[in-house]
Amino acid sequence: MLTAMASLFSTVLLITGGVEFLTDRAMRRALAQIRDEDPEVAVSDVEAASVGAGELTALTSPSLFSSHSAVVVRGIEGLDPTAADELLSYAAAPAADVALVLTHGGGQKGKGVLDKLRKLAAVQEVTSTAPKPWEVSRWVATEVRQLGASISEEGAGYLVSAVGHDLRSLAAAADQLVDAATGADGSRAPISLDLVRQYFGGRAEVKGFDIADAAIDGHTALALEQLRWALNNNVAPVLITSAFASGLRSLARYGVASSKGLREAELAREVGAPPFRLKRLRAQLRGWDSTGISVAIGAVARADLDVKGAADPEYALERMVLTVTGARTE
Repeated sequence: MLTAMASLFSTVLLITGGVEFLTDRAMRRALAQIRDEDPEVAVSDVEAASVGAGELTALTSPSLFSSHSAVVVRGIEGLDPTAADELLSYAAAPAADVALVLTHGGGQKGKGVLDKLRKLAAVQEVTSTAPKPWEVSRWVATEVRQLGASISEEGAGYLVSAVGHDLRSLAAAADQLVDAATGADGSRAPISLDLVRQYFGGRAEVKGFDIADAAIDGHTALALEQLRWALNNNVAPVLITSAFASGLRSLARYGVASSKGLREAELAREVGAPPFRLKRLRAQLRGWDSTGISVAIGAVARADLDVKGAADPEYALERMVLTVTGARTE
């Protein structure tokens, strides 16, 4: 994450990582800070692969039209050897009136240049690292907090289920929810699970997980009611079987990992689920044993084959729900 620095002039900001959205955002924030320092700054933006010999030297030379200049070089792993040498020479003694922003897309390409840049005093590195799958809901909560609001753990988890793990889409969804939670007087109420459901509860992926949770919790009537709603609204049957499979696999992994005495973060990593989900899994596991989970997983596998074949999907899915709820020990 990019935090405000005293000045980006006379420095080299190196933004690394393989997450395009985070890299682009860090770069935009850097340019915003540069323009705050000098609204008249002249900005040049180039792709490293197109930078020829001598061009970087020209770009970082004093501007005739502005007291300050900023140069953005995207994808420095694409620099040819001559341009890379020019970059290293400049970064060793950057000009006082120039801000140089570099991006690297991750991977091994250009690692030699990266290693040399990191040793230079004027280089400040920002790494855009994608959160692990079990950390995405926490990333959402941080995103909302940076927008001046807060979101419940359940709301953040539900949003991830609805939108998926694409960070750009999650950031846009978080922005939408913060707007929705902002009153006419500018005050912001905490973003609740109900508010997230109101805006994103119609997503097919979420409906599948809602049905699966209801069945795993043993709420047969509710699971069947939600199933019929989903089918009447053209939710793909394979999304429903996929949600059941995911929920039961998480339950099985939690059953094994919970006996190892792991801390919460380690347990979440072992299960492959966000920390907020552990509380739900702990409660769900009370109604299951290993035999029941095995029976339920078998029923889901059978239903998945049926809905992908010629079988009536409504019958196959209803049978799956009834088998899963019937496999519970209580």
